[in-house]
Amino acid sequence: MSTGSRGRMPATWRQAVAEDSGEYEWIPLRLPPDVTRVSASVRLSIEAEYRGWELTRVRLYTDGSRRVLLRRKKRGDATQNPDQPAL
Repeated sequence: MSTGSRGRMPATWRQAVAEDSGEYEWIPLRLPPDVTRVSASVRLSIEAEYRGWELTRVRLYTDGSRRVLLRRKKRGDATQNPDQPAL
């Protein structure tokens, strides 16, 4: 199964991230066309449950791929290396 990858964000998403007051961490992901809607839902649910990420935006493209924007509150301890989604 293919893994998701980080990618560039659409311009409107960059604007939303730029307007953030600095209390959130953001991560854009690209899910390839071979990832079904159900599989994507399960993967994102796992990220939400165990790593604290919440789904902010989703874009579905005509080729079947999806771009997803996740966010979570920044952690208090800056010395920790935050977990990154492993989709």
